[in-house]
Amino acid sequence: MDISSLFGVKGKIIVVSGGSRGLGKMISTGFVTNGAKVYIASRDYKACLNTAAELNSLGAGKCIPIQADFSNDEGIASFASKILQLEPAGIDVLINNAGVNWAEEIDTHPISEFENIISVNVTGVFFLSQKLIPALEKRGTAENPSRIINIGSIAGLAITKKKSFSYNASKAAIHHMSRAMALALAEKNITVNNVAPGFFDTLMMAKALEADRDGVVRSAPLNRLGRPTDIAAVCIYLASPGSAYLTGSTIKVDGGTTIKSKI
Repeated sequence: MDISSLFGVKGKIIVVSGGSRGLGKMISTGFVTNGAKVYIASRDYKACLNTAAELNSLGAGKCIPIQADFSNDEGIASFASKILQLEPAGIDVLINNAGVNWAEEIDTHPISEFENIISVNVTGVFFLSQKLIPALEKRGTAENPSRIINIGSIAGLAITKKKSFSYNASKAAIHHMSRAMALALAEKNITVNNVAPGFFDTLMMAKALEADRDGVVRSAPLNRLGRPTDIAAVCIYLASPGSAYLTGSTIKVDGGTTIKSKI
């Protein structure tokens, strides 16, 4: 029962949607650094290429960039088809990280943006998972299941973003949907778990950090932003043999933010 056997991910085949920047890049870096083969996907192919080049320079695992649009059926199906072609023997882990946000007052929030948030953050996660179930089934066993890791948010557990009605709703939906997916996929030797990040230094958080960085930092009892290693470590755990008996769970990575009575 050594550490490398319990928590190693060397040689695993990982797919990370939205893996070119932000949390996705942090997560992908953790896996590549530890010897995994990681497919990263984003609409911004240049960003994917740049991230892949950066991660491949680490010399441990491998990073392969793929352009993909997870906001529509065609984009999801096309990406899943590419993965199935590239990895006919299957994949070990799907990390659903791609997501978008929109902040607007309640009386002016447009329906088009609400629908877009739900389409990418919830519908896209479900149908990408659905399309890749065959690939995950091929490598999962009762002793060491394949994994789906959905990146939710503490915004799905507490109201941390007061104007992000659609975003808050989408992340709460992800957390609950993942439990239903976990129940349905257990018999296929696939586990499904959530990670609910708090505040990290990402593009999505840029405006909030620019407006009141100290306030955002103070919102966490640990009095700092999340670091790349914080989110990567939890995902590595969820992908490793050490988490084989964990499914339908949500792990908060928020420095204690959601245990406070007021955010």
